[in-house]
Amino acid sequence: MDDAMSAQGGGRSPLDGPRLSGPGAPPSGTQRLHAATQRVRAFDARRPLLWDVLLTAVVALPGFGQLVDGDARGRDPAGAAEPASMPLAWAVLAGLVLPLLWRRRYPFAVYLVISATLVVHDVYGLKISSLVAIGIALYNVALRQSLARLGWAFAVIAGTAAILVGVQGADDFWRDYTPVVAVAGCIAMTGVTARIRREFVASLVERAERLEVERDQRARLAAAAERARIAREMHDIVAHNLSVIVGLADGGAYAAARSPERPAQALTAISATGREALGELRRLLGVLRAPEQEALGQEALELAPQPGLAELEPLLDRVRAAGLPVVCTVRGEPAGLSEGRQLTVFRVVQEALTNTLKHAGPGARAEVDLTVDGGGVRVRVSDTGGGRTPAAPPDAGQGIHGMRERVAMYGGTLTARAADGGWRVRAEIPAAAAAEGEPAGRPEVRA
Repeated sequence: MDDAMSAQGGGRSPLDGPRLSGPGAPPSGTQRLHAATQRVRAFDARRPLLWDVLLTAVVALPGFGQLVDGDARGRDPAGAAEPASMPLAWAVLAGLVLPLLWRRRYPFAVYLVISATLVVHDVYGLKISSLVAIGIALYNVALRQSLARLGWAFAVIAGTAAILVGVQGADDFWRDYTPVVAVAGCIAMTGVTARIRREFVASLVERAERLEVERDQRARLAAAAERARIAREMHDIVAHNLSVIVGLADGGAYAAARSPERPAQALTAISATGREALGELRRLLGVLRAPEQEALGQEALELAPQPGLAELEPLLDRVRAAGLPVVCTVRGEPAGLSEGRQLTVFRVVQEALTNTLKHAGPGARAEVDLTVDGGGVRVRVSDTGGGRTPAAPPDAGQGIHGMRERVAMYGGTLTARAADGGWRVRAEIPAAAAAEGEPAGRPEVRA
């Protein structure tokens, strides 16, 4: 058995044979044979040198016993029968079996040495019982060398036959060498078949490993996309609610000297806004905790949808409570939009109003204009600017970038620029038939 046939060691490959038909079914004869072959291959892969020594010893044993008993007959080159010279017989035995120790590293050289020794064996008419060595050498050439080198191996067979015909005559040539050529052909085909199987199994293993790498890459890309989505959601939630809380706190401090009831109202609004922000953050962070909890066997978390345009009015009420007057105009039927589009519009309005709260200053006013037409939607959020410099960017963070990414998911465009002393954010999302890469629906998070 050769180590090249066991490139996968003791592991199981797709060609390693059928499994048992059932958990309690006894193994068949072929399965037992296959299991024994696998164990031999695994041993060969772990200790190749030991296996080579054992194989060489097994091949040499019959000839060694024969020479020890003095049972080595032969003839001189002239044809006279006489007892073989023992030193010559021992030298021929060594030339037949010892090169097998290097059959893995130098298969063709080993084959040439054994072939030359075999010529000497036949010229002197020796009968040493270790001639299987030439078959093993030819098998290794077929297994490890190119087809061109295998052709040269058969040329060596033809050359040795010609030498023997020249020395011994051609009286019994066809009778003696036709079986030799047939056996050599079978050995070569066996080696080529084993080589093809080894290369095929190696290609299957390489393909499986490549698919595993691609699967891991897809998982990492999906995780990165999910982290980016969560980062956008957390930015929208935290920035908006903190801006509302800051506005309420400032307004409450300003009104404390005029009306004792106003600070209490501001604190109540701050508490409600903070609780809502915490609830949304828990839903988002639940996405990050979900794999760990499922791994521990805990129950799957319930799914909660993200906000849509139905939650737009409560959003405007919170902004108004923070001290920013907002006028909202809606044209068309927003309920006809997909859930993902509703979430995108909601986040654009939320981010734009958050920027107005943070940067517009006192005395600013905001206007939201929403138009739904034939599945497409246009939204415009503008403010009067208040004390803000029109040339200043409304958001130094990732807010506008995140809005632009959201709108681009549906094939839309978003512009944010100074206008009329303030800032204007305008988003246009085409109808579903005109948008490329339409997402399946509104994303959900675990709560």
